[in-house]
Amino acid sequence: MTILEIVKHPNPILEQKCETVTKFDKKLSKLLDDMHETMLENDGVGIAAPQVNVGLRVAIVDFNEGQEPIEMINPELALFEGLDTDIEGCLSFPGIFGEVERPDHIKIKAQERDGSWYELEAEGYEARAILHEMDHLDGILFTSKISKYVTQEELDAMIAEAEAAETEEEQV
Repeated sequence: MTILEIVKHPNPILEQKCETVTKFDKKLSKLLDDMHETMLENDGVGIAAPQVNVGLRVAIVDFNEGQEPIEMINPELALFEGLDTDIEGCLSFPGIFGEVERPDHIKIKAQERDGSWYELEAEGYEARAILHEMDHLDGILFTSKISKYVTQEELDAMIAEAEAAETEEEQV
């Protein structure tokens, strides 16, 4: 597998609508494998093809929690409910974080690397990550949805606070 270069903003490919995948072949499988390896190498939880300079409707989300990565080819949003605001970042915008409002519960329809269709329901952080990557496929950047920017220091403080609360709960 190959570690690919992450495209950084303001590269124009990040704001272009991607093309539908029509060939499900070894080249697509290699792209998916390389994207996944690139995402892990860069400590991401999601990556979309335009972030590695490929204009195809291909994205991956992986929380590294013992589950298989979610590979989404030609994904479509079938249902969305509820709203939640949380902090997001992006591999193509290093050091930029902000509060983004997104649906809290979603259902998508997408294709596997062999072309077969599947449906997936997700909520919370998983739904957020999937929607963030799907936005990339339509040339929509998370910075266009930020309601409030957050500094690295503020983010670090929030993470430390959440971890402290979690440790406190475990001790109870």
